[in-house]
Amino acid sequence: MTRDKADIGRRQLFRLGAAGLGSSVAVSLASPVLAETPLAAPSVARSPESFVWKMATAWPKDTPGVGVSAQRLAERIGTLSDGRLKVQVFDAGDLVAPGQVFDAVSTGKAEMGHGSPYYWAAKDPAFHYFSGVPFGLTANEHIAWLAFGGGQILWEKAYEPFGVLPFYVGSTGPQAAGWFKREIRTPEDFKGLTIRITGLGGDVLKRLGASPVLLPQGDIAAALESGTIDAAEWVGPWNDLALNLPRAVPFCYMPAFHELATALELMVGKTAFETLPDDLRAVVRSAALASATEVSADFSANNIVALPMLVERGTVVKSFPNPVIDALAKTSAEVLAEVGESSPVAKEVHPAFIAFRKKAVAYAAVAEGAALAMRARALAI
Repeated sequence: MTRDKADIGRRQLFRLGAAGLGSSVAVSLASPVLAETPLAAPSVARSPESFVWKMATAWPKDTPGVGVSAQRLAERIGTLSDGRLKVQVFDAGDLVAPGQVFDAVSTGKAEMGHGSPYYWAAKDPAFHYFSGVPFGLTANEHIAWLAFGGGQILWEKAYEPFGVLPFYVGSTGPQAAGWFKREIRTPEDFKGLTIRITGLGGDVLKRLGASPVLLPQGDIAAALESGTIDAAEWVGPWNDLALNLPRAVPFCYMPAFHELATALELMVGKTAFETLPDDLRAVVRSAALASATEVSADFSANNIVALPMLVERGTVVKSFPNPVIDALAKTSAEVLAEVGESSPVAKEVHPAFIAFRKKAVAYAAVAEGAALAMRARALAI
């Protein structure tokens, strides 16, 4: 690819609102465009037309980090558009059931949706890669893949048959592997375990002998207390504390093998988006960009505070021992390889994702990973 073509590709990526990035990455993504834009750029023509859109969400309204962020995003769009694009937020189940949010946007029942791509993976298993996969990318790596690694183009290609445009709006960061009534010392300890878990993580544990089940968030603590389930995965310290999971079981395992950094998304109906004037399209992109920074910071800040609160309540925070990690890794690789062969889009996304992850792992070994290990050693002295 020539440099001219590469620069055009970057500009197109930025124009499409390719990824909601943290401030430092956002600046680097914007720089090629800003460098070519005169300081006294002409003002964008504003249409007097106004719009009222519906946003269906996969979350109850006040759910920390996710439900709250959907409301903030809607409010930001209204503010940035000076009220010309108003977004009505519908809680999970109000307009459509949580699992039908993607369909609502695809069919035009709602112009927007807020969720995570793997919730709709029944449409195409390739969607998993855009939420995150077992032993996948960190939040920063995921952003990098979308913005500069070709991930956003593949994401749009995956959603294109459904008339949906995807926008990245933040990450949970590393999640918890789950809450367990008993310790997990060997891979055999998963056998016979009934665990509430979603996505590819459930597929992995099923192959190791567990019985994955789906439960809405409000039922998890009661199911643990009653013995209906033996373990449960939800999100992480902040969200799990909000569900009062420490009351039910003693052991919390961190980090999750299956959700190193789950991505959240804003879905917009392509037809609806194309009806907007240019300035309101820019508002949607900018609001998604801002939401991505805010959401990731929100999760990080609150998880930092919530972890010691869990410990104070008697929670024993543990990590999986190496033999368990090895078994999870081997089985995860098998599951992911099958996903990569499951659809024409997955066959295209899988090798691109795996190639980027390989490079990211090599860099992390001398960068973030090494830096965290060095800091831990320094502060332990």
